[in-house]
Amino acid sequence: MITGGKSLVSSSPAFSNDGKKLLVCTGSTVSVFSTSTGMQITELEGHSARVTSVIVVPVAAPASKILCYCWTSSLDGTIRYWDFSLPELIKKVDVQLPVQSMVIPYLSTPSVESNEKPSNSYAFVSIEDKQHKVLHGQIRMVNLTKSSVVGGPLAETQNPERMVVSSSGEFFGIRNGRKLHVWKVPTKDFKYDEVKKIKLHHTKNLTALAFHPTERLVAGGDATGRILIWRGFGKRNFTQNERLFSRGKVRNEEERPGVRDDDDADSCSTWHWHPTEVKFLSFSSDGAYLYSGGREGVLVVWQLDTGKKKFLPRIGSALLYFKDSPDPSFSSISCADNQIHLLKMPSMEILMSIAGIKPPCSFPEVYEGLCSRYVFYHTAGLVALQTETYCIQFYSLFDNREVSQVQVYERNYHPDDDVTMVVSLVALSIDGSKMGTVEVKLPEEGIGGLVSLKFWTSESRSGEYTLSTVIYEPHSDAGISALAFHPTRSMAVSSSYRGDFKIWFRNYETQLKDQELQKSGWRCQSVGSYKKRPLTAAAFSTDGSVLAVAAEAVITLWNPDTNVLVAVIGETLMPIVTLSFIGKSEYLVSVSRGSKPQLSVWSMSKLSMSWSYKLLSEAVTCTTDSLHFAVLGIIPKSDEITLQDRDGVILLFDAEDPIPVATWSVKKAKGGGLGFVQSNPSLHDEKSTEGRAPSLMLVYINGDHEYVIFNPYSREEHDAITNLREPQLPLEESERFGYASIYGELPAFNLKKEPIAFPFVPSDKPWETVFSGSSHVLPPLTNLCSAFLASLLEKRTSVEQ
Repeated sequence: MITGGKSLVSSSPAFSNDGKKLLVCTGSTVSVFSTSTGMQITELEGHSARVTSVIVVPVAAPASKILCYCWTSSLDGTIRYWDFSLPELIKKVDVQLPVQSMVIPYLSTPSVESNEKPSNSYAFVSIEDKQHKVLHGQIRMVNLTKSSVVGGPLAETQNPERMVVSSSGEFFGIRNGRKLHVWKVPTKDFKYDEVKKIKLHHTKNLTALAFHPTERLVAGGDATGRILIWRGFGKRNFTQNERLFSRGKVRNEEERPGVRDDDDADSCSTWHWHPTEVKFLSFSSDGAYLYSGGREGVLVVWQLDTGKKKFLPRIGSALLYFKDSPDPSFSSISCADNQIHLLKMPSMEILMSIAGIKPPCSFPEVYEGLCSRYVFYHTAGLVALQTETYCIQFYSLFDNREVSQVQVYERNYHPDDDVTMVVSLVALSIDGSKMGTVEVKLPEEGIGGLVSLKFWTSESRSGEYTLSTVIYEPHSDAGISALAFHPTRSMAVSSSYRGDFKIWFRNYETQLKDQELQKSGWRCQSVGSYKKRPLTAAAFSTDGSVLAVAAEAVITLWNPDTNVLVAVIGETLMPIVTLSFIGKSEYLVSVSRGSKPQLSVWSMSKLSMSWSYKLLSEAVTCTTDSLHFAVLGIIPKSDEITLQDRDGVILLFDAEDPIPVATWSVKKAKGGGLGFVQSNPSLHDEKSTEGRAPSLMLVYINGDHEYVIFNPYSREEHDAITNLREPQLPLEESERFGYASIYGELPAFNLKKEPIAFPFVPSDKPWETVFSGSSHVLPPLTNLCSAFLASLLEKRTSVEQ
C-alpha cells in the first residue's frame, strides 16, 4: 500500500541548523527534504493525526548529532521529540487534547555530557477543547521535562489560534479578533504565575503577527491589508518598576502616536499596500526588513527604517508562510497551491520548488459534476488533474511528486477575478502520446461565450506536451459533453449536448504552402447523431472496433470507420453521464445521475442489460485484460446512520456477477476518483495471494486530493488500508458447535431503522451466507443434513494403543 497527496502547506516548515534540510508537515508525518535537490530524504512516522508544528532545536555551534533534533505537535494530543537524522523517536509528551499550534521559548538541546540536573523546559500550546460550549481554544503551558501540563489556561479564545514566538524566546503571542495577546516569558526557570500578558487593540480583525528579533517591536497584519507596527510594547507591564509607571511616569496620549485606548506601547504606525488580508509577516534575521504576503501572490519586502518596499510578483498563488534559513543566502515561501519555493536571498530569485499535488479547484455551478477531474495515465502511473491557473498537472502517484505542468490557457493569477474560463474536459490516449482538452470561455451577460477543442502531442512519458491543433466551436455554439481517444489509432471522438458527435483523426501528411513545409493536424472525418437527442457520453471499445455514444437514456453503438449505426440498447431512467468498456469489450458499464441514479452493466453479445444497481456513482474505472471494474459510490446522508465520517464506498465487481468481489468504505468520496494503474515493482514488492507481484493496482483519490494505491486482490491489504471497513470476523475465533457452526452467530436484534444496504461481500465461510439468496437457489436439505449431524457430534482425537 502506498499513500500520498498530503498537503505540504498545512503548517509552517522548518530548516535544519545547517540549512541543508527542510522539515515539512505532511499529514500525520513530517517529511524531510533536501534543499539542494528538492527530493525527500526521510520521514518521521509516529503521530496518528495531522502534525501541526515542527520546531528544530537550535545550536550555538555546528555539531554532528546535535544538528538533528526537533519537536513536533499533532492533533492526536501528543508532543514528540525526534532525532530526524536516523530518524528515531526519543520522547513523547501526552497533552490529551488536540494541539493546533506550539511554541517553545528559550529552546535548547539537553546536555548529555553535563552531570548537572537539567532545568525544566516549557512549551506553550494552543489546544482545542470542544467540551467547552463557546470558547473552544485555550493557551496552555506544558513542562516538557516532566511531561505534564502546568496550571490552567493562560487565555481562552473562540477557536484555537496560531502562536508566534520571538527569536529570542522572550515573547510569544496570538491574534484574537481585533486584539493581539502578547506574553513575556522570564529568562530563567520560571513558574506559571510569572508569565505576564498584555493586549494591543485594533479596529479590524488581525490575521498575522511577527516579533522583531532584537527590538521590543511587534507587527500585526489585518483583514484589509494593513500592517501595524507597535514600538516599545510592554514597558509598563513587562518591567520590574511597575509602581513608578503607575504614578504618572507614563507619557500622555499625545506622546504615543497611533496607540489606541490604554495600550502598553510607545507608538503605533500603519503601512498599507496589500489589497486583501495579510497572510503572514516575518522579520529578517538582522531586523532590517519585514516580509509580508497575502492572497494576491506577491512577496513584499519593507525596509523598516524608511518604509520603502520592493516586490517579488507573479508567484501564481496565495502566500501562506515565509521562513528564514540559518543560511542567509536562501529562504522558503509556502503557497496555497501546495508548493514550497526556495528563494535566493537577497535577490529573491526562485531557486527550486517542492511541488505537491494541486488542491481541488472550484468550478461554476453549471459545470460542477460535468468536468473531468482526474485522468489516469495507466502505464506510467501518472494522474492528470486541473488547477486553478488553467494548467494540467501531471503527478507521479508512485513517486509522490509533480512531473510537469501543461498551460492550457495563458492568464496571470489574480485572486479577485471572476471565473471567466473553465477547462471542462481532459482526455489521454492509452499510450499517453496524445492529449485533448476542452476549454469554455464563459459568456459575459449572455454574450461572448466560446468553446475550444485542443489536441496536444508528446514524445515521451514525462508528461511534456506541445500544442498541435486548436479547433474553435467544434460543435457550433454547443457544449462538449465527452472526449475520448481511439485505443490504437490517431482518432478521437467528441460529443455535444446539441445532439451530434464528431470523429477526428490526425493527418500526418505534409504539404507545400507558399514554398514552406506545413504539417497538417487534426481534422473532422465524420459526423453522426441520433434522433436529434443530446449526446451525453462516448467511449471506444478496447479494440477500437465499436464506438458507444449515449443519447440521454439510450446507448447507441457505431462503427467508427464507416460511421454506421450498428445497434441501440437501453433504456435507463436518467441520462447517462459515463460510459466505459470492460475487459475485451464483452461488457459496457454506464452511470446515470439525477433523482434516480443508476449503475448498469450491459452485455455486448446479448445487447441487453445484465444487471444494475440504484447507486449514486462518483467514478468508475475498468480493467482492460479482465472483467473487473471498480465503482466509487456516494452513501446517502441519514441522521440514523453512523459511519464515522465515511461518506463513500468502493465496490470491486466482476462484470458477470452482481455480487461485488470486495468493498471498502472511505472518507471524502465527494469529488473523488478511481483508476487502475500498472504496478511499479521498483518501489514496492507487494505480493498477491497467489505469490506473484500484482499487475494492476487500484488508486483512490479523495475530494482533498489525498490518495492511496493498493492491490485490490490482496486479502492482507484489505485489512491494512486506512479508512477501510473493519473485518467482518475476528482474527481468532473460538470453536463453535451446533447451529452456530453452520449458520454463524445470530445478529443482534435492533429496533432502529437498518442502514441502507449495499451489495454484500461473500464470506470465506460458505455456511454463513447459506440463506442469503433467493429461496429457489438454496441448497437442498439432503446436502445440509450430514454437515448438521456432524456438527452435533463431539470430536475426539484418536489415540493409538
